[in-house]
Amino acid sequence: MLPNSAPGMSVQKPDDAGGLLFAEFTLAGQWFSAMDCGAGHDFTFTPGLSLQVECTDQEQIDSLWEALSAVPEAEQCGWLVDRFGVSWQIVPRNMAELMQNPGAYERMLTMKKIIVADL
Repeated sequence: MLPNSAPGMSVQKPDDAGGLLFAEFTLAGQWFSAMDCGAGHDFTFTPGLSLQVECTDQEQIDSLWEALSAVPEAEQCGWLVDRFGVSWQIVPRNMAELMQNPGAYERMLTMKKIIVADL
């Protein structure tokens, strides 16, 4: 799905195999670590944490959107929420340039998935 992405070598689960204590992974060449204490929580991911993917073209935007989007009512302006509750920003690599087009910002505000040709 994302080039240059893979799980890391270290994954630690609690003894009861419920949840995840620590994991490493790479997404699009960026190294990440994820940690949890193994105890139950009264919260989940929020839009305060999002992962941004800068796409090379509409085909990549469409492919990632299809693979990741799991909460249609959360989709807005290139943001989506996946099946784990993680927010993603799926945007064209040249978004700043596209926003210079007259009316582009206003059109983007009406979009769920970004449609490059409409900006």
